[in-house]
Amino acid sequence: MPPPSDIVKVAIEWPGAFPKLMEIDQKKPLSAIIKEVCEGWSLGNHENFALQNADSTNFYITEKNRNDIKNGSILRLTTSPSQMAGQLHERIQSSSMDAKLEALKDLANSSRDVTFAQEFINLDGISLLTQMVESGTERYQKLQKIMKPCFGDLLSFTLTAFVELMDHGIVSWDTFSVAFIKKIAGYVNKSAMDMAVLQRSLAILESMVLNSQDLYQKVAQEITIGQLIPHLQGTDQDIQTYTIAVINALFLKAPEDKRQEMAHILAQKQLRSIILSNVIRSPKPINDEMAHQLYVLQVLTFNLLEDRMMTKMDPQDQAQRDIIFELRRIAFDVECEPNNSGSIEKRKSMYTRDYKKLGFINHVNPAMDFTQIPPGMLALDNMLYFARHHQDAYIRIVLENSSREDKHECPFGRSSIELTKMLCEILKVGELPSENCHDFHPMFFTHDRSFEEFFCICIQLLNKTWKEMRATSEDFNKVMQVVREQIMRALTQKPNSLDQLKSRLQNLSYTEILKIRQSERMNQEDFQSRPILELREKIQPEIMELIKQQRLNRLCDGTCFRKISSRRRQDKFWYCRLSPNHKVLHYGDLEESTRGEVSHDSLQEKLPVADIKAVVTGKDCPHMKEKGALKQNKEVLELAFSVLYESDEYLNFIAPDKHEYCVWTDGLNALLGKEMTSDFTKSDMDTLLSMEMKLRLLDLENIQIPEAPPPIPKEPSNYDFVYDCN
Repeated sequence: MPPPSDIVKVAIEWPGAFPKLMEIDQKKPLSAIIKEVCEGWSLGNHENFALQNADSTNFYITEKNRNDIKNGSILRLTTSPSQMAGQLHERIQSSSMDAKLEALKDLANSSRDVTFAQEFINLDGISLLTQMVESGTERYQKLQKIMKPCFGDLLSFTLTAFVELMDHGIVSWDTFSVAFIKKIAGYVNKSAMDMAVLQRSLAILESMVLNSQDLYQKVAQEITIGQLIPHLQGTDQDIQTYTIAVINALFLKAPEDKRQEMAHILAQKQLRSIILSNVIRSPKPINDEMAHQLYVLQVLTFNLLEDRMMTKMDPQDQAQRDIIFELRRIAFDVECEPNNSGSIEKRKSMYTRDYKKLGFINHVNPAMDFTQIPPGMLALDNMLYFARHHQDAYIRIVLENSSREDKHECPFGRSSIELTKMLCEILKVGELPSENCHDFHPMFFTHDRSFEEFFCICIQLLNKTWKEMRATSEDFNKVMQVVREQIMRALTQKPNSLDQLKSRLQNLSYTEILKIRQSERMNQEDFQSRPILELREKIQPEIMELIKQQRLNRLCDGTCFRKISSRRRQDKFWYCRLSPNHKVLHYGDLEESTRGEVSHDSLQEKLPVADIKAVVTGKDCPHMKEKGALKQNKEVLELAFSVLYESDEYLNFIAPDKHEYCVWTDGLNALLGKEMTSDFTKSDMDTLLSMEMKLRLLDLENIQIPEAPPPIPKEPSNYDFVYDCN
């Protein structure tokens, strides 16, 4: 007979004694179990003791997490969290340097446990640590030369403990003094600082900036981009990552009016070239966290264009009108004519003719073309940049098209406006960076005006594609679709430089795009005759059942999910999987992300499938209704789903990517007997159905299939030819 599910067999350690094997009844209060253990070793004052996991975490067992204990666990009897917090609070104030160092080391280790953290914070522990950073460590400054390693460790453990305690989100970031911020900024500004101290200090500055607008102001006064840049020139990728994270945080929280100013400072300090040479082109491979920070920097840099993108042209503004005159002058090399030369009507007629050649929609007043937002004035900026920095190419495109027949000319003005709008859509200008995206493009770090250069390459591509398609003005939208496809296909190959992008686009000519499309169409060929459509309908349920089984098998394998927190580098993970009999969802917390299999025993939480009431996605999820910029992130919103079970309780998920999102929402819907509606299911259905159809019709190749089935022959006069098995 199996043991009751509430009984867990464990081993309990106590220093200096043999481990005790015992059975824990999960129905009993934890205090009663601790009392029983203490009495077994003749220990009094059982309320001063607690149980903790005897593994690397040393996390305390509480009434909340006691269900995580599994058979065969090793636990340790130890001092209670409140006692431990009191002792450490006292020890870190010791006058002995060695005792203080040991206490801070223990504190840094213990602070990862939220139970201990709460007790230590209740003793005003964070204030004590900040005071030590502000003034306490100054007593040891004189000893720094003699005891530099000890001083570095002392500060490192103090800051580590501080970061761990703050990461639990118990205390608000708004409570810190200017003296503390100055101290932390001072550690970042020093040239020869202990690496661990520098890393923690950068992490603290990033959290301060991201979590409090008030602290952003104070940090921005203490730290400059120039002081951060030397940290990017080292070889430690962790320090480089934290440094870019601080720059991103300052960029993200800067008021609108300060962002352009900050971008100007970044350009002056040559941040881009330093990142290119020391990070992107470093011999070390770029890890995921660094890739994310580079992606965020790329997004924030492009977002500086949003202001121009959303600014309409003012037809009355002479400075803006002068840009259009400049475009005309460069294209046609018109000498500056005196105002009185020719009549006003003659000049207007000449301007109208030239503006038509330049490809504007409104030939009389081209300023009206730039009143559409997006792309607004950004399109005009791009055109002027192209005309000034790639003058030969600009003149060639304009003159080439102005000499063609009217119906075949590629309108430079209209094309530039639509292309700028398209590039803004592709690069998502104006959108907040995604929380879990690593999609940065190295080529955008190779030039100070990368967006404008990108435009110049693409406008020349557009003109080339227009000629290859022999397009007329009616084909404008078709050409733009082909150009978008060319650009998207080139970007997926992640070119390392703008020159590499040019060569990739050269290879993606209109002819090549047609071949690719033809190939894809062949793979997704859709037979339309009635017998084949009937066969498709007959096969479809079998394929759907196959997809359903695949989804459920994937749920049985399980997935590692990330818990959303305000600090990315302190990520917490959890794992969820379906039992092989499809009856129960098993889940539990993990120490780190894993791609391998996680045993059922390590997942203590259970949710019977029979208890699941519904699956909700996106904005309907409870964890997406909370306030905060992170929760409003469009991409995170697209990966969120929740399982609703008894009495309005939820199990909330953020899928690692779109693929896992589709797998899980499909699988959960299949378990509930509902339809699987994800894009992934549609794609799988098309692929598998097409493959199955081709296999079944293999012998019918080159045979014309009639619309109507052949007539059924008459019955034979006798059935003597039938062989009777019996």
